[in-house]
Amino acid sequence: MPDSELLDQLLALMTRLTEETEGYLDRQDDPQLWYNRGYANGMAAALRQLGHSERIDQTVLADPYEVARDQNHLPWGKAYEHGHDMGTKETFEVMPAR
Repeated sequence: MPDSELLDQLLALMTRLTEETEGYLDRQDDPQLWYNRGYANGMAAALRQLGHSERIDQTVLADPYEVARDQNHLPWGKAYEHGHDMGTKETFEVMPAR
């Protein structure tokens, strides 16, 4: 699979997860939303490190989670952090460096 096709698929997944988790900051009752948003943001972080910042910026807006970083010790914050770690790790596993 060419890298551009894989990148398109990853961006589509990241976009879908971002859209599905809209408003997650107000939903501490649903850690899965936080995990999924963390996963999408982890994907974005990995893709930025791989040199795809321009495509990320064209695809999704910066996430507001940074303003709520103090929640990482709570269940939903832990879910976000785990999702972020997994999104980063798995993106690096499938996307080759440029």
